[in-house]
Amino acid sequence: MNDKKTITIVTAEQQDYTNWLPLWLNYQTFYRTKISEEVTKLTWERFLTPCEPVYCAVAKYDGQIVGLVHYLFHRSTWTDSNYCYLEDLFVSEDVRGQHIGKQLIEYVQQEAQKHHASRLYWHTHETNLRGQRLYDWVAKKSGMIEYRM
Repeated sequence: MNDKKTITIVTAEQQDYTNWLPLWLNYQTFYRTKISEEVTKLTWERFLTPCEPVYCAVAKYDGQIVGLVHYLFHRSTWTDSNYCYLEDLFVSEDVRGQHIGKQLIEYVQQEAQKHHASRLYWHTHETNLRGQRLYDWVAKKSGMIEYRM
């Protein structure tokens, strides 16, 4: 990556779909999952629908999308304000190590503050050691363990 060019973090727009999709598919590969094309298209449309509380921002380098972050706001029984959940974060492998993931998290943090969310949180898989190095740098572990049914 040429140091003279900068990374910009912006809200995803309709025309970003074709550049966003390969990263979304690579993210699924990383987590060894397959989300249907129908759900992928529905999710993308939710990002663009103003009444939906789910959002997408992308990191752009020289006009190309090199990272994505998806986040949503939801109510909590523990506070009168909403929480912000960072659901998905992915940076293209060829540009990792350049603080793009950190910039994407900071973007969501700013959005959470704008929406007066009292908490920003996320999960990762225990095997995502590289991601955990970033997360340990920018946040603290809550100590919570997730269970599913």
